[in-house]
Formats: sequence, structure tokens, C-alpha cells
Amino acid sequence: MINTARLISFSTQGRDEMHDITAEARTFVADSGLVQGQLTVFVPGATASVTTIEMEPGLMQDLPRLLEALIPMKKAWQHNQTWGDDNGGSHLRASLIGPSLTIPVMDGGLTLGTWQQIIVIDHDVRPRKRQVVLQALGSSGRH
Repeated sequence: MINTARLISFSTQGRDEMHDITAEARTFVADSGLVQGQLTVFVPGATASVTTIEMEPGLMQDLPRLLEALIPMKKAWQHNQTWGDDNGGSHLRASLIGPSLTIPVMDGGLTLGTWQQIIVIDHDVRPRKRQVVLQALGSSGRH
């Protein structure tokens, strides 16, 4: 039984900046020896999220536009009035998408579609150093 984790870190500029962590996730799964099981991806913090998308230029523009239409950053959110930090929209965007993702691992590989990448989105209004937890759980296939 495999149960192992790795922390990856990177800096962001915020404002819905997207980071593709698919390569790091694949490397981690390969290094772990996981053959059958699952990879959990979790981003700590209340203003970042993780999801999958095709990382192509059009969608990299469309997703922030969609988020702005759904959750405008300049709206007078109660959080902004309470804390004075103007990132209420950041918290709401992160909550909408969510902080974690589970990907099945079969035959030692992630079961992602051809054009599907794992991305972390920093919704905050300022640069940040982000950390992401990768956890592999399952079988090595060895007895």
C-alpha cells in the first residue's frame, strides 16, 4: 500500500493566474511507484483553487472572463467591507471552483484526457507564494 505526499511551491502574480502542474503530478506519481489508486491535489489557502482545463490561449482568456462575469472583483462584497482587503471576490472564486481534485491512477498513469491539464488558479489580488499538496494513495502492484 502506498500513501505518500509531496509539496510543490511556486510564486504567482494573483488575479486568476493559472499554473499548469500536470508535469509535476505525473513525475510525483511515477516517483511514488503508484500503479493503481488515486492522486489527490490540494491547494491550501482560501483564495486559490485547482481544476482541470485545456491550457490553450483561448480558454486561458475565457476562464477569467467567465469568473469576472459570475463574481465581479469590484463588487462591494461584505468581506471587503469587513476586512478592507478587497479580495472578497478572490475568496468566492476559489470557493466556486474548489481547493482539491482527485484523479484516478491506472496502470501507473494519470487518467487525464488528451487535452486535460491540472491547473492551480491564484485568485488573490496580490502576488503570493503558493503551495500545493500532492498525495498518492493506492497499490504499487508489487506483492
